[in-house]
Amino acid sequence: MAYTIDRILTGCTMEEAEARTRAALGERGFGVLTEIDVQATMKAKIGEDLPCYKILGACNPKLAFQAIGAEPRIGAMLPCNVILREVEGGVEVSAVDPIASMSAVENPSLGEIAGGVRGLLEEAVAAL
Repeated sequence: MAYTIDRILTGCTMEEAEARTRAALGERGFGVLTEIDVQATMKAKIGEDLPCYKILGACNPKLAFQAIGAEPRIGAMLPCNVILREVEGGVEVSAVDPIASMSAVENPSLGEIAGGVRGLLEEAVAAL
């Protein structure tokens, strides 16, 4: 089972890809709660070089509220991570597939919510 929703933006810088990703997420009700510069962290912590790699922790507050109402411990699996990583010729954007990530939780209500989140993330990635 695939666990991400992916798109490669060719001829695009990391900064352009990030701006487009944030805008596409915002248009679908997501905000970015966390941001991790993995490239800088790896260099600072272990002295290793890595191509540009950033993790954005995206959250749609209304859907997160519904998910927590349906499954109170689901916060351990939030927010929805979206990665941007430098690849040959551009930047790959990958959003977590919430259905795949929550498949271990046996709660039909949560599955319905995850399906809605997946649809919005698919729209956001397609809009890039």
